[in-house]
Amino acid sequence: MKIRELRDDAEVRAACGDDDLLVWAAQGLRGGARAWALGGAVVAAGPGVSRRDRLGVWGAPPDAVELVRYALAELGPSYRPFGELELVRQVTAKLDGLRESGTFSWMSLPALDGPAPGGVGWLEPEAEAEVAALLAADAPDSYAVPGLAGVRRWAGVRVGGELVAVAADAWPAPSVGLLAGVATKAGMRGRGLADRVCRWASAELLAAYGRAALMVDDDNVAAVTVYERIGYRRRRVMASHVAG
Repeated sequence: MKIRELRDDAEVRAACGDDDLLVWAAQGLRGGARAWALGGAVVAAGPGVSRRDRLGVWGAPPDAVELVRYALAELGPSYRPFGELELVRQVTAKLDGLRESGTFSWMSLPALDGPAPGGVGWLEPEAEAEVAALLAADAPDSYAVPGLAGVRRWAGVRVGGELVAVAADAWPAPSVGLLAGVATKAGMRGRGLADRVCRWASAELLAAYGRAALMVDDDNVAAVTVYERIGYRRRRVMASHVAG
């Protein structure tokens, strides 16, 4: 059985059973992204996706090991394998030089129950300075920031004219939109603003791409609670990296 390179988004989706994490990592095979299949596994490499050269991993562990080995040799050590926790843990244990980077959660939203809330909208480009200031003060670790390649647009909520909550449409694949850059002004938390902006932006992502997803740290209990209330489904994932 030979490793075969996948040539378009439809091939990727068919090979992985339309798994949204793998499909997102493949980025529609645009912008230098590549993907390969072997037996019951698929890997997809997306350069500079959510600030990392990411290598999505899906499928049967023995085949996934061979694909990750091949992809890293082809692409170089900057790529970080990530996928379902037990799969990536097994792959990492089998490949010399790979080390576990950490665990987090991938959350998926296939549909949204009920209407999107009012009082939220896409911000004009002129508001990006306000977005940047809010993130710097209240979410300094956000991967999505205004002006970064792949960050397409920002949704926001204003109270009394002041921007108090935001979320971004960032690094989308053709059939998977990614919610990122979620932040609420510290003094306005506890008022349901994160729920409003995320629910509205998620509805927009579903309309534009068909599915929505996000990544969240496992210890961010408040955020996970908001996302689960909206309807996102959680999967524990792991990333690894080439040591050194």
